[in-house]
Amino acid sequence: MFKKKPTASEVDGVQYRRAKTWQIICYACNALVGMSVYSLIGMASYSASIGYGITTAAVGIILTCTRILDGITDPLLAFVYDRVNTKFGKLRILLIAGYLIEALALYGMFTGFSSKGMGLVAFTLLYVVYVIGYTVTNMTAQTIPAIMTNDPRQRPTLGVWTTAFNYLVPMVMSMVLNVVLLPKCGGTYNQAFLTAACNITLIVAAIGTLLVCLGVSAFDKPENFVGTKKAEPLKMADIVEVLKHNKPLQCYIASNASDKLAQQVGSQAIINTILGGIIIGNIALGTILTVISMVPSIFFAAFGAKYVGKHGSKKGIVNFTCISMVITAVMIVFFIVIDPKQIGVMGSPAMIIYVILSLLQNGSNMCITTSNTSYMADAIDFELDRSGRYIPAVVSGTYSLVDKLITSFAAVIATGAVALLGYTTTMPQPTDPCTPAIFWMGMVLKFALPIIGWIITLIAMRSCPLTKEEMVNVQKRIAEKKAAAQSEFYKEQLQ
Repeated sequence: MFKKKPTASEVDGVQYRRAKTWQIICYACNALVGMSVYSLIGMASYSASIGYGITTAAVGIILTCTRILDGITDPLLAFVYDRVNTKFGKLRILLIAGYLIEALALYGMFTGFSSKGMGLVAFTLLYVVYVIGYTVTNMTAQTIPAIMTNDPRQRPTLGVWTTAFNYLVPMVMSMVLNVVLLPKCGGTYNQAFLTAACNITLIVAAIGTLLVCLGVSAFDKPENFVGTKKAEPLKMADIVEVLKHNKPLQCYIASNASDKLAQQVGSQAIINTILGGIIIGNIALGTILTVISMVPSIFFAAFGAKYVGKHGSKKGIVNFTCISMVITAVMIVFFIVIDPKQIGVMGSPAMIIYVILSLLQNGSNMCITTSNTSYMADAIDFELDRSGRYIPAVVSGTYSLVDKLITSFAAVIATGAVALLGYTTTMPQPTDPCTPAIFWMGMVLKFALPIIGWIITLIAMRSCPLTKEEMVNVQKRIAEKKAAAQSEFYKEQLQ
């Protein structure tokens, strides 16, 4: 007879709360919202140019300024989050409201007002409304993992499902948009393509919102939003205090913001056009190869979750970051020593090697994402232990503020880079010839920039105190403080 493996609660001496698998999967469907919209908004530069007649340089400035606004609105949402308490819950109300605001803005930006003679002001206003909706949806979703479970073995499992969906959704969207829809619209980004892409995105995001609401319904109760001290109205000083004293959060900001800046630069539609359409020379096949290399690598996320559950979030981030750096460096060398056009030839050795390297790269990146999901939930609980206040929106909002101030430069870096290549009034198209300048710009923005971000990650994590052992102590202290607070409450009721 096999002896039953002891649970994390039995091993650590802490009564952890856990979520059901179907609830975790429904929560992970938030990717249907976030990543489908992410795929669409990556084409905002095309919408601005085609639908509103805005120049490349102006597009970069607009997207940068609105990204900064996005960062500012994140911590401000904490005040809204703190005050929303209805009979239908907190999370579901905010998720639905955020989607509706996003949907109205995106429809106006890509369809309703696009190619109608509107100009810079209309596009900017619509983008600002989108930012507000995105903030409400995204910031609310970021607080959910810490509410659903504090089991150190299960938290990485949330990361597995969210990582899988976060990669699968944009992958499928890319296939639908670039392989199916783009050829039907003439093979170039035009108004017909943007309209169809927007309609598809809004339908997918609506389905995702409903599924997330279903998954969190059991946790969307007032008792799950209390701390170990008497609740006080949230103040702006609380945000500054959290940023100043939450050391794990400081390390996470430096680590993840640098990584996301590189990721967002590389994921811009114009950069993907340069790599797949111009350097490789076959954007449809390039998209298919990305999918082929992505699907098997999702299974790496399961391995990453198991590793993080055993060794902790911090160690997972550090070790998988080192692996990603090595693989990405090999990818750069690969592009230099071969003719990249051979990658676009079906069945060629270059194509096979590219798929293998991409698979390994995507797999290690997924393990980092899984580690990050668990780490943010840990940082929220660390703050509860440190200050006695359960303020997940403040922790995630403070992170997002600094993160978006940094990553706001992604669009201006991408558009500025292509402007240096000569694209000052137009955008790169898949049919453009590949020059040495375009090749090296593609290598820097797609591969070298992430390596710089990972170096910053390794430096930041050296001073992070949130080891696996320390997280067990954090959960024990929280349980003890909550028990003491409850005992004090009963004493007051008897007096």
